[in-house]
Amino acid sequence: MKKILILITAVIIASCSDNLENLNKNIKDPSSVPGESLFTNAQKSLVDQIVTPNVNNNNTKLWAQYLQETTYLNESNYNQIGRKIPDNHWSVLYKNVLKDLDESSKIISATTYPLQTDKDTKANKLQVIEILTVYTYSILVETFGNIPYNDALDIDNLLPVYDDGETVYKDLINRLSTTIDALDTSKGSFGAADNIYGGNVSSWKKFAASLKLRMGILLSDTDNSFAKTAVEQAVTSGVFTSRADNANFKYLSASPNVNPIHDNLVLSGRNDFVAAATIIKMMNLLNDPRRPLYFKITPTTGTYVGGNIGEASDFNTHSHVSDYVEAAATPGVILDYAEVEFLLAEAAARNFAVGGSVKSHYDTAIIESIESWGGTNADAITYLAQPTVDYDTVITNSTASTPWKEAIGNQKWIALFNRGLEAYTSIRLLDYPTLAIPADPVSGFPYRYLYPSAEQTLNGTNWTTASTAIGGDLPETKLFWDLN
Repeated sequence: MKKILILITAVIIASCSDNLENLNKNIKDPSSVPGESLFTNAQKSLVDQIVTPNVNNNNTKLWAQYLQETTYLNESNYNQIGRKIPDNHWSVLYKNVLKDLDESSKIISATTYPLQTDKDTKANKLQVIEILTVYTYSILVETFGNIPYNDALDIDNLLPVYDDGETVYKDLINRLSTTIDALDTSKGSFGAADNIYGGNVSSWKKFAASLKLRMGILLSDTDNSFAKTAVEQAVTSGVFTSRADNANFKYLSASPNVNPIHDNLVLSGRNDFVAAATIIKMMNLLNDPRRPLYFKITPTTGTYVGGNIGEASDFNTHSHVSDYVEAAATPGVILDYAEVEFLLAEAAARNFAVGGSVKSHYDTAIIESIESWGGTNADAITYLAQPTVDYDTVITNSTASTPWKEAIGNQKWIALFNRGLEAYTSIRLLDYPTLAIPADPVSGFPYRYLYPSAEQTLNGTNWTTASTAIGGDLPETKLFWDLN
């Protein structure tokens, strides 16, 4: 009888112990996060960083001279250090994006899915992660130069070595080629967890090819043969052919999932930005039909007025961005059809075999830009007919050493409005448009982001080696692909 009582007591104690342990579990903080959730978080962190005008994170809309600050002028005058902007850019892309993508890939790879539909999408999910990984690394190379790559995501390695930027960039292009071939368009991928394409694999394949086109063009001056092969392969794989292909991240109308521009320009209650004089002057000169689509007129003058670069600009007497630009649910664009057509125009100008003439791609790019922003085809045709816009006339009248760079560079820059990072890259590659010198610059034009200050103190030896290799950790140091 005693044995029975002891056994019953032991069972009760064990049962109570299990119940207590279950009560101590925080069900709102799961020990294992699904790979799909990590992918969604990484995707949003990536697009937020690309889109935001927040001066603590991304100054490229100021450097591309689309916007001008009203009161706090450090960033317009090329000060990268005051707010640790390079540190924040680096941290978001490595920690919030690449690390989450890496963990997402590991978890999905290790997951045994019970449903056949999930089994069928597993391989494509891993390839989509790879595409966004390549995209993210490409931004890091384009903004810093040499970066940690092979050692980057090893959490046990606190002193990652920096890899040569050109070597990394070419490897990224090769990774894209492998991914394009591996995608299975007969099956799905992330579905609703993907806020860009909703899991559509055909769209991701076009995006990968278009990204390869963009990256190949960037290498045209430094390794024309490699660039030519990459660009022609990309076109063969199938790049964007309409705005339906655009890579638009879907924001919502309610915080915290609104477009970061709305967050910074509306929800903040601050009046920190107005239109920059550089873009307003060019659009006024060209009688550009996109002016009311990009900006608002100033009520006091009934005209479009931009703030002088690097100078305090009264919020009430200068143009603001349009309602559409600052709306909560305006999509975050990371690659679009108009840009692809400009890239094809550049490729044709370099005599790459992409089909079509420079002018045909140039015209298509401008028409697409105007129409996608809400202008009409008639607006676009009238605009193109102007001698200051017509490709052949601009080339004939140009005094530039490479006339096509001036023609494409100016129009591509206008079309890339509100996309600071890509405009910043285009300006450095094509050397157009001619930008204004800020009122009180702390450096020359920033051809690159400085390495984070944390790298100098915590990874000093590798930082020193990388800085020496690129020609100095200076804003004026041109990166390997920026030769002219």
